[in-house]
Amino acid sequence: MLEDEKVKNISYIYSLNFRIARQIEGASKEILGQVLDFDKNTVYNTLIVGSPGTGKTTLIRDLAKTISNGIKELNFQGITVGIADERGEISAMHRGIPQNDLGIRTDILNNIKKSTGIEMLVRSMAPKVIVADEIGNEEDVESIKYAMCSGVKGIFTAHGASYEDLKINPIFSKMIDLKLFNKIIFLNNKEKGKIDTIYKIS
Repeated sequence: MLEDEKVKNISYIYSLNFRIARQIEGASKEILGQVLDFDKNTVYNTLIVGSPGTGKTTLIRDLAKTISNGIKELNFQGITVGIADERGEISAMHRGIPQNDLGIRTDILNNIKKSTGIEMLVRSMAPKVIVADEIGNEEDVESIKYAMCSGVKGIFTAHGASYEDLKINPIFSKMIDLKLFNKIIFLNNKEKGKIDTIYKIS
């Protein structure tokens, strides 16, 4: 049933699909060298792109924890991370407590729109890095621009299979033209969490 062009409820349910947030320690190990800027002890503005099921959420969950805690052996000091977790898939939040370990310097806002969460985090939590899953609308573009113009770095994910797919999508084409990302990393469709291609934008 629709109300004000929004889904109010669903009737005649004949099946259920349970998605369980599963933390995999070290899932981001292969991608760390591409995301972390060791010289400045920060991260590159990064968009991680892949088809459904390629491990995007698993990657950014582990990335957030690693960036927040730091990597002693690589002399990377932990920095504050803000996660805009609209559907709770990154944190698996329960009664205000994340069920996944997202690091000691991480603040999480869940169950609100990503664009709103990003702006709230920037205004009130002083993050060095913002993390959000599955961006893709005009409001996301504006909130990411706001964060980056405020000096906050970002790591985001999006659905897609190729650079050409992004370029024909008006939202992502705009982001690319604005050079919001330093790197766009495409994941392999056959090996979950593995890098396929990297585009350096600026």
